[in-house]
Amino acid sequence: MQKKFVTIALAATLGLAATAAHADTLADVKAKGYLQCGVTGGVAGFSAPDADNNWSGLEVDYCRAVAAAIFNDADAVRYTPLTSTERFAALSSGEIDILSRTTTWTMSRDTTLGINFAGTMFYDGQGFMVRKADGIDSALDLSGAAVCIESGTTTEAQCG
Repeated sequence: MQKKFVTIALAATLGLAATAAHADTLADVKAKGYLQCGVTGGVAGFSAPDADNNWSGLEVDYCRAVAAAIFNDADAVRYTPLTSTERFAALSSGEIDILSRTTTWTMSRDTTLGINFAGTMFYDGQGFMVRKADGIDSALDLSGAAVCIESGTTTEAQCG
């Protein structure tokens, strides 16, 4: 079973160097007075706003911890919900300061995107849920079946 890692990609001096264009990310964050954090949107337990636009979840908690470390204020953070397709462009362009979002850490992403992964904060796996009555014992038994997956993800690349 392929493991998927939820990681935090940090730009520039917040963690490790990202791109030369954003070498002063920490200074820029301090100057504007808040951290702009890229997160998933509406995924309970990871990052989701409530009716009053108060965000909560694991990804949000990480952003709050970084803001607290920089500003001594966990509320000095704003959230940008991003899709799998949008996340790396937003980080590379400087639209967000850090990416705290479900993202599989791969060798190609580590070497070609100009960003650095700071570490893994959540491990998960991939699997299929099927009706017991169908007698399916292995994913191989699903040959020819239609399976829905999110576009722009490593899951899509592995199944393509």
